[in-house]
Amino acid sequence: MEVRGRWALVTGAAKRVGREIALELGRRGMHVAVHYHRSAAEAAETVAALAALGVEAVALGADLADARAVAELAAAAERRSGGIMVLVNSASTYVRTPFDALDEAAWAASLDTNLRAPFLLAWHLGRAMRSRGVGRIINLADWAVDRPYAGYLPYFVAKAGIVGLTKALAKELAPAVQVNAVAPGPVLLPEDVGEREREAIRRATPLGRIGRPEDVARCVRFLAEEADYTTGAVYHVDGGRHVA
Repeated sequence: MEVRGRWALVTGAAKRVGREIALELGRRGMHVAVHYHRSAAEAAETVAALAALGVEAVALGADLADARAVAELAAAAERRSGGIMVLVNSASTYVRTPFDALDEAAWAASLDTNLRAPFLLAWHLGRAMRSRGVGRIINLADWAVDRPYAGYLPYFVAKAGIVGLTKALAKELAPAVQVNAVAPGPVLLPEDVGEREREAIRRATPLGRIGRPEDVARCVRFLAEEADYTTGAVYHVDGGRHVA
């Protein structure tokens, strides 16, 4: 698909992996709607970086845990762009919640942001894409949905749901809209992760290194621009962790 001059909405694009995805698409000539929640200053910096690449960009704030705000985000992105061609559901929350400390509020907070919001955006924008006859939806899952860590039950349930959502949407929206997922491994580890833990992650990764945001961004760009005969697929960008 020719992406130059077309618009993408990237959620969580103010910083980290989402920012790199937005910039990678911008380098291919895409205009980008930069979603953020609380990181308004960082979103403005991403918009400025995209403008420096010679493309248009706009920052759109929304709390993805609020269904009404998600609907308003989709409408604003459509209105500002004249038609979103690529949706990247990148934003997520990764909060440790020990099993004995779980409650309904913690469960809902994770599922609303990590699963309901991607569904709602795909529902709103996917129908618009289908009416125009073309579109791409790319969801970010997690390499560890089949080998979840203890203490993150709501998060991994949501990310497993993302895999199911991707495959189901691929059928619902075919043939006009292609829907795929990227399952990253460890990239951009938290700053408080010590060198001993980093080395353990490297040893557990067949390719022998910790991933970079640009590894994920390049895969997203491939799915947006080049994967014309692919839908319902999950691409692991994890250095081989899922087969280790």
